[in-house]
Amino acid sequence: MNRPPERPTRRPTDPRSAAEAAFKKVTEKPRRIDESTLRPPALPGAKELVSLKIDRDVLEHFQAEGPGWQDRINAALRAASGL
Repeated sequence: MNRPPERPTRRPTDPRSAAEAAFKKVTEKPRRIDESTLRPPALPGAKELVSLKIDRDVLEHFQAEGPGWQDRINAALRAASGL
């Protein structure tokens, strides 16, 4: 006569180990993300790539003098901010 396949038990064989594992999951402190590891440290004088929306006429004004318009915008922003 064939025996029916055994079903997995609903309870773990060692209830104490199961309880300790469940307790450990609930009481573990979340890992804290170290902000300094997310971004590499800025190099002195390095430029950062950003996206900036400005009016078309302002852009055309700075581009009218040719190459270097991004540096001119940077200089204007630096002067306006008082740096």
